[in-house]
Amino acid sequence: MVSVGILALQGDFLEHAEILKELNATPVYIKKHSDLEKVDALIIPGGESTTIGKLIEYKNLGPHIQRFVDEGKPVMGTCAGAIILAKEVRDRVVGITNQFTLKLMDISILRNAFGRQRESFETTLWIDSLGEVRAAFIRAPAILNAWNNAKIIGYVEHPAIGKAGAAAIQNNMLALTFHPEITQEKKVYSYFLNLIKK
Repeated sequence: MVSVGILALQGDFLEHAEILKELNATPVYIKKHSDLEKVDALIIPGGESTTIGKLIEYKNLGPHIQRFVDEGKPVMGTCAGAIILAKEVRDRVVGITNQFTLKLMDISILRNAFGRQRESFETTLWIDSLGEVRAAFIRAPAILNAWNNAKIIGYVEHPAIGKAGAAAIQNNMLALTFHPEITQEKKVYSYFLNLIKK
């Protein structure tokens, strides 16, 4: 049975654990770098990206997550977790931000792209290799572009901002701007688990 770490510093990590159990994977809450040694993959959940970033920095988890990725182990970031993976973060008001991120994926991401909490929505979108996916966007970011071998693999149509990147992949890393745990979209988790090298 595979073990999947869920970064449990802040955010909605409990919901991810329930879905992993249903898919016969063992969830492990990651609170310190030594916890990473126990797992085959890592999920960085949604929450508040600046808070999660500060806690990663405070606990010196960054270099250990970098090593985890270098070892070929998969990492998935959802919503705020996608921001944490991005090389470049933009804000609708201030432009490029200087908030802490792991800078692991060659993507540029826009925080709160669709507006505030009241502009949250659910929709169905198409993701390459996955097909139709039910997705919840809550104060969600949007992937603006990808470079090198990072690739946007899913888009969402939105009346306010048009076509926006909702999913990107680069090597063993997956960034999703939505919350698959809220819609209990097991297809996403199965895809992620298949990235684990047997």
